[in-house]
Formats: sequence, C-alpha cells, structure tokens
Amino acid sequence: MKIHHLNCGTMHMPTAPLVSHVLLIEASDRLVLVDTGFGHDDITDAARRLGVVRHFLRPALDTHETAVAHIAALGLHTTDVRDIVLTHLDLDHAGGLSDFPHARVHLSAAEAHAAIHHPTPRERIRYRSGQWAHHPTIVEHNAAGETWNGFSAVEPLNDICPGLLMIPLPGHTAYAITAEDGHTVLHAGDAFFDHRALTTTRQPRVLTVFETVVAADRKQVRSNHHRLTELLDRQQHSLRLINSHDPALMPQIE
Repeated sequence: MKIHHLNCGTMHMPTAPLVSHVLLIEASDRLVLVDTGFGHDDITDAARRLGVVRHFLRPALDTHETAVAHIAALGLHTTDVRDIVLTHLDLDHAGGLSDFPHARVHLSAAEAHAAIHHPTPRERIRYRSGQWAHHPTIVEHNAAGETWNGFSAVEPLNDICPGLLMIPLPGHTAYAITAEDGHTVLHAGDAFFDHRALTTTRQPRVLTVFETVVAADRKQVRSNHHRLTELLDRQQHSLRLINSHDPALMPQIE
C-alpha cells in the first residue's frame, strides 16, 4: 500500500511551528485520506470558516498545502478520493472536507455526537460546522470489533482499503495501515502532540500546557501517552507512529 505523508497546514503557533499531518493512501481502486488539514475554503474565507481560533493557531493558509494541491502535484486525481477517515472533526483536521464533496466521511459515533448532533457551547467554538455544510455522506462507526496489539474494539475498514484499521482511543480515533515497505503506519491524531511525550525526554512545557487546555479529560491524555509508549516499545522495529502536528514525525513533506 503506497502512503504519502502530506503537510496540509503549517501553523505558526506561539508554542512552535506545527504541521497538519495528513495521510494519502493509494488503494487499488481509490484514494483514501486520513484527515484533510485545512482546505481551499478555509483560505478564501478564513474569518467565517475558522473563527477567532485562527488568531491563536496562525495557520499559513497556503493553497499549495491543501490536500487537493498535493494530490494534483502527485499526478493523481482528486475525484478518486472516495473515502476520508477522520481522527476527529477539529477545524485543523476537517477543513478540506468540502474540497472532496462526493467522498464519504468516516468518524466515530461519539465524535459525530459531540461535533454534529449535540455540540455544547464550547464545542461550537472548537468545531466549525461550516466545514461540513456541503452535507457530505457521513458514516458513523461505533466502538466494536477486534483486538489489535492490546487495543480493543478495533474495526477493520476493508471495504474502504484492505488492511486499514480504525482504532478507538479516548477522545480520538487512530488509524493503522501497512505501507509498501512492510512497516505499519499508525496515525494517532492528537492523542499526543510531540514525540518527546512518549519518551523519557520531556516535551516543551508550553506544548504540555496547550495539550491540557484543549483536552476534554487530562487523565485520558495520560492514558493515551502510556498505551502508545508501550506499543512503540514493543513494535519499535516494525511500527511508524505518527501524529497530526509534530514536524519531526513527518518522514517526508510532499
């Protein structure tokens, strides 16, 4: 399975420069995106689409960083993107949905409940409903399925892409896929922000503070760090663990 690592949104936050790490999977009969980063409409109408949060995230809003631009640069066709699987619906993950209006959008039922069906006032700020105002086909997945490397309720998404796994984590959804070189790529979304959070080296204090502020449950954050550290220790030679925002975890920027 050929996997491209795309930066779909550099952010110049006060913490440090961050990326929006998106995966583009070339399956046999379609293209699949894991998250979308920022999209074309976010760039042309940032005030409405992103709201006041944009002043903190300080996204570059560069059309060359959109998923559609990356796909075209690779000589592929955007119309072949038939499925988009989301770690969650935060504005820096879902902005490109409207660039692929005919793609099915897959996410956890819990995330759909929080972002779409019954958002709280805080969630209305965090999520930007305009990013899915084009009414895409949304497929909600409940936490049920198999066990994978100690993670339970893992759902194989073989109808989308053979070998693609949907892995529920508290507050997030991760996705695993085996690349053409035999390594398993695990995209953990925002389950951690910096690779140093999973080692004995402490991540920058400002990132820890930011992670605490945006987290719905700090205990869940620590739990995710612990479980991913254990997995990485066990599978370090065959696993490539990435997240959404750490530039150090991008094998290449295409």
